[in-house]
Amino acid sequence: MAGLFNSLQLRQSQKQTLSLTPQLQQAIKLLQLSTLELRQEIRNAAEQNPMLEIEDEGAEGHFESIESMAEQERRSDGNDAFDPFDNDSSIKSADTSFHDGDNQGIISADGEFNIQSSDHPKEQPPSADLKKSSNFSGEDNIYEGETSYSLHDHLLWQLDLSPLTGTDRFIAENIIDAIDESGYLTDTIEAITASVAEDYPNVTFEETLSVLKLIQHYDPLGVGARTVQECLRIQLEAKEVSKARDLAFSIVENYLKELSVRDFRTLCQRLGVKEESLKCAVDLIMSLKPRPGQGAVREKADFIIPDVIVIKDQNGHYVATLNSDALPTLRINEQYRYLANQASTETDRKFFKNNLQEANWFLQSLYKRNETLLKVASVIVEKQQDFMEYGAGAMHPMVLNDIASEIDMHESTVSRITTEKYIVTPKGTFELKYFFSSKVGTDDGGSASSTAIRARIKDLISKEDPQKPLSDNKLSSLLSAEGLIVARRTVAKYRESIGIAPSSQRKRLV
Repeated sequence: MAGLFNSLQLRQSQKQTLSLTPQLQQAIKLLQLSTLELRQEIRNAAEQNPMLEIEDEGAEGHFESIESMAEQERRSDGNDAFDPFDNDSSIKSADTSFHDGDNQGIISADGEFNIQSSDHPKEQPPSADLKKSSNFSGEDNIYEGETSYSLHDHLLWQLDLSPLTGTDRFIAENIIDAIDESGYLTDTIEAITASVAEDYPNVTFEETLSVLKLIQHYDPLGVGARTVQECLRIQLEAKEVSKARDLAFSIVENYLKELSVRDFRTLCQRLGVKEESLKCAVDLIMSLKPRPGQGAVREKADFIIPDVIVIKDQNGHYVATLNSDALPTLRINEQYRYLANQASTETDRKFFKNNLQEANWFLQSLYKRNETLLKVASVIVEKQQDFMEYGAGAMHPMVLNDIASEIDMHESTVSRITTEKYIVTPKGTFELKYFFSSKVGTDDGGSASSTAIRARIKDLISKEDPQKPLSDNKLSSLLSAEGLIVARRTVAKYRESIGIAPSSQRKRLV
């Protein structure tokens, strides 16, 4: 019996799972939020907790440090202020990845949170005030009020301006509903006619086709086409009459396959024209839109608020600094703080104390999130000094573990803090994850970044002869001559990832 009891105890201990306190859960949540999401989270916290307030722009004064508030708490109940990144006695696990002491956070190999707090001056409050830790002085001119406007909305707006009524308007509405985002009609004329006939039994195929012809001349021209040939033909009909247009009609109707593979020699032979004439016709076709719906209307913009700014210091060294305008300044509401001190009943005192404690936790979690972000960004910038100076071609290979080991954090923490966080560099704005790339071997035993190789491939292709574009095999040979060991299939993968077509499709008439 004793043996069985001990066995059960052992099994129970082995099945212990991670139990996160609400405070630690909050810290993890803030860590992985994007700037826009964090902005909303701050607003929600300020609305739900009367002890928190968002500082008005231009407001003067400052709030007390978290340490001073925590000191008052200790006087009242004898407990230390909560640090969401410290181990908590309520968090228990049999996993050896959990550690006690040394102000370390916790993490399992399954991707749970792990972060190690760094030493910071005690006089510095763990607040949302980033202005104290940033040297960037710019204006936040991000406009967040723009709305989306779909192709469907655009076509219905034009329909409202047309003279169609009754049956014809109902047909037009059914046709517009059947147009996809690319601008093509997804249903047959027969199917649309049958659908309309449920409400208008006398509708005919010819009526539906006539309304379709009208919609096809809406903006964007060619919308509602059923095939690529029909879409291009509609757009060509609107072009000025010329020999190039007539030749383009012939190519669209009969030789799209040859055009798609850039078989210009065959085209010249079958059309009986010289290269100069063919080039004019091909250029005309290339000016058309095979997917008229794409880019025809304003899409909802994806606004990026940079979290980190890269600046050059007095020594010419690039350093990372937090964007002071990324987040609003959050502070303790002094009026409610005063009321808390004046509370006369036990219920009121408990209410204010609980809210003050939650405010304390939230501010500390927010501070640790910003501290961690700056720590990770600083190491990235330090390792990518050449990129800051010369661009993608000088990118050094780097993986999550390189940063994690440098700052003694878990890879999952680095992954969370670099996801949907953006950095402004002298070479543009990038997600922090952009700087992580795989390693490619070199002939001297070293390694190069896959990002740098992509940049090199793009550069080689930009300088190629348009009549004799570089094949993937040739690109692989050129890279090997530069000491970069890259297989043809890898070149093809990198080329496709940066949106460059194969050599057969890059061939042009000059």
